[in-house]
Amino acid sequence: MILLKLFWSFFQIGLFSFGGGYAAMPLIQNQIVNINGWLTMSEFADVITISQMTPGPIGINSATFVGIRIAGILGALAATIGCVLPSCIIVLILAYIYYKYRGLSTVQAVLNGLRPAVIAMIASAGLALIILAFWNGQSVSFNIKDIDIIAVTIFFAALVILRRWKINPVLIMIGAGVVGLCVYPFVMQ
Repeated sequence: MILLKLFWSFFQIGLFSFGGGYAAMPLIQNQIVNINGWLTMSEFADVITISQMTPGPIGINSATFVGIRIAGILGALAATIGCVLPSCIIVLILAYIYYKYRGLSTVQAVLNGLRPAVIAMIASAGLALIILAFWNGQSVSFNIKDIDIIAVTIFFAALVILRRWKINPVLIMIGAGVVGLCVYPFVMQ
């Protein structure tokens, strides 16, 4: 019975938590503290803290943590599956609708309209990361003393290696991190 209750509680969280993890926190709190009384408010704060420290979405991390706390491994599985299942169902329905109606000009027009927005969002995130890395998050200036020359050098070296030798990007990121770990301690002294 408790497994079904865990599943249903986190199924509701997964179904109605649009907007990401922070938007889901009131739903999670309502289910595990107010409705079911599985955790106290203090324990709920600990769950959110642990969920933030571990990789993955808050909803799934909290489902796994609460499930283990309440009913062990089976509880973690029930809560986590309950949290993930609504998204899987919604994606399957959308995929079915897309495959059925993908030839319609209206659907193609919507997708063509979304493409530039997605590209702009990715470019904006990339630009924000470059500013953070090259100018340490400060305002952009072309005064040489404000630019992190090491970061710029590592970036362009990685870019050249990636384009010229077509090495796996993950290996390039690891290599850039190792170079940074080796170089920055000597510069910071």
